[in-house]
Amino acid sequence: MEIGCGDGALLAEIGARGPGEQLEGFELSETAVAIARARPLPRVRAISAFDGARLPVGDGAFDLAVLSHVLEHVPEPHALLAEAARVAAVVAVEVPLEDNRSARRPAKRAEAARIGHVQAFARADVRRLSTAAGLHMIAELSDPLPAEHHMFFATTSGARTRAAVKAGVRRALWRAAPLTCERLFTVHYACLLRRA
Repeated sequence: MEIGCGDGALLAEIGARGPGEQLEGFELSETAVAIARARPLPRVRAISAFDGARLPVGDGAFDLAVLSHVLEHVPEPHALLAEAARVAAVVAVEVPLEDNRSARRPAKRAEAARIGHVQAFARADVRRLSTAAGLHMIAELSDPLPAEHHMFFATTSGARTRAAVKAGVRRALWRAAPLTCERLFTVHYACLLRRA
């Protein structure tokens, strides 16, 4: 199951790749639910709206809960993570690690606020939230933002070149010192958690 499935893009990708016999999505936005329901979603049993606090399913209803780019948008990430742990034995979390020097700049904070980020996590924050939600870490990984991310709004050849150089420099730095890079600029972070 995916919590915060939005328009169903990730569910579509998971469905196409094959893991899981049946998939299900939960989303706050009725508009996003309608968009997701209109997509071809292989093996997706249902897309449902929920109140953001309590999922309308029983304890242990799913093998895996996925929260991809969700926790940074909610005021009480611990509560949502605990709810995921209630309904699934294993929880996958993906967040940007934005508690860093670059992301603290006023323009970056304004952009994060504009897109609805109310949390700025460091790796330790996610670990602490996981433990508080009764989950223990199985695996974790981080990765610098890909070149495609940096080039998304680059409309000129000069802007694309600058974005490609920025992505390349960041990737090289990250390979040399990944934990240091997490303190300097935003990286993607994912972890797999199991109920304790």
